[in-house]
Amino acid sequence: MSEVAVIPRRSAPESAPQSAGRILIVDDELEIRESLETLLALEGYDVTVAGTGQEGLTQIGDHTFDVVLLDLALPDKNGMDVLAEIRSLHPEQAVIMITAYGTVENAVRAMQSGATNFVQKPWDNEKLLADVRSAVARQKAEEENVQLKRALKQRYNFDNIVGKSEPMLKIFDLVAQVAPSRSTVLLQGESGTGKELIAKAIHLNSSRRDRPFVPVNSGSTPPDLLESTLFGHVKGAFTSAIASKKGLFEVADRGTLFLDEIGTMSMDTQSKILRVLQDRKFMHLGGVQEIQVDVRIIAATNVDLRQMVREGRFREDLFYRLNVITVDLPPLRQRREDIPLLVEHFLKKYSEENDLSKRHLSTEALRPLVSYSWPGNVRELENTIERAVVLSSDASIGIELLPDHIVGRGNSIPALDSASGASLFGIMEDCERRIIVDMLEKCGWNQTEAAERFHVPLSTLNQKIKRLAIEIRKKNGHREQNGVSGDRAIG
Repeated sequence: MSEVAVIPRRSAPESAPQSAGRILIVDDELEIRESLETLLALEGYDVTVAGTGQEGLTQIGDHTFDVVLLDLALPDKNGMDVLAEIRSLHPEQAVIMITAYGTVENAVRAMQSGATNFVQKPWDNEKLLADVRSAVARQKAEEENVQLKRALKQRYNFDNIVGKSEPMLKIFDLVAQVAPSRSTVLLQGESGTGKELIAKAIHLNSSRRDRPFVPVNSGSTPPDLLESTLFGHVKGAFTSAIASKKGLFEVADRGTLFLDEIGTMSMDTQSKILRVLQDRKFMHLGGVQEIQVDVRIIAATNVDLRQMVREGRFREDLFYRLNVITVDLPPLRQRREDIPLLVEHFLKKYSEENDLSKRHLSTEALRPLVSYSWPGNVRELENTIERAVVLSSDASIGIELLPDHIVGRGNSIPALDSASGASLFGIMEDCERRIIVDMLEKCGWNQTEAAERFHVPLSTLNQKIKRLAIEIRKKNGHREQNGVSGDRAIG
């Protein structure tokens, strides 16, 4: 008989609280089953036991469990074979392998076959309970994700949009209301909040769903090329125009044109966009014939267009044409309850894309993800999870696979760590310098983008860069002192 962590039996309380989760124990040793059942029941779990592999599979076929505790050595079936059958029945089922024959090889085999975790007898009670709690939480998050997506799919045609928070539910309702109309929509929100996903959702829930959805990133397209891209050109309109070409307004005819980062458009391009909105007509560059189109425009911005209007950098008449219906997307830090759902969504997505068994995040690793401020929003979270999945060697992703700046490694301030007696103002300046440098690095040393993400004027950021003597890195590897390089202040 294997050594067992024995738990004294206690009588269950008369009015038991709601179950913490449903657990199936599959082990041939009665003493182990009773010990685990008592331990888990005292934690509020609803426990079912099975003495053979076949009995466990029958239970799984008849009932739903949050976690299966599965012994590797069973009298009728090998535990690895039972794990494979569970995976074929329920690919997302959380399974923790338990064995007295714990070796590195067995652990690797179990994790590669899709086990959530691996515990060796005699187990540590607190660790086992922590593993079970983590597995139950993941299972519930996965189920909630599936149910949420199914509900959204039934009520709306929303693909790849995850959220149950109050701000997101309001957006879902607003999108469902505005989608059937012909009205122009302006999406506002920080970079990485999912503006293009919302734009696609509006298109897919409109009468134009069977026509093209055409995205245009105004910010990444040079102004002269942008006009040619949008309106097309005739042969000979400019030096490289060796043939006539349709513009995206024609491609999107009777469909939807999504103009992302519309605040970066030149004033001349803005006036041409305004004419299309007013008259539904335009001309090719170099052309003389008017072209009629029926295009719904959805625009998006991560800057304050009203402020740009006041500063004379955005046409007031175009702003009011675009601002018929406004949808404000919340940053991720304002919808933290969605983070576990998003994490599960991205874990599943990138596990499948990289042909890996489903990866899971430990409770320890989830905690800093929920508390981090996410200046890059959902896009930053997605990149973080993709990186962790690619770097993971088994199904469990621990905190060591998360970036240092998210979990707080290496962020101590020298002024606090040293015994130099730094002043309060010196410490505050050091903190401010680190925060600004960190944001500039995230923005590729583009000061304009950094200022927008800090929600301050570019002049304010440049003053701080100069005061704090921050050296700006340029794309060619050179540095410029105090944010000044010739006549430009943009990295």
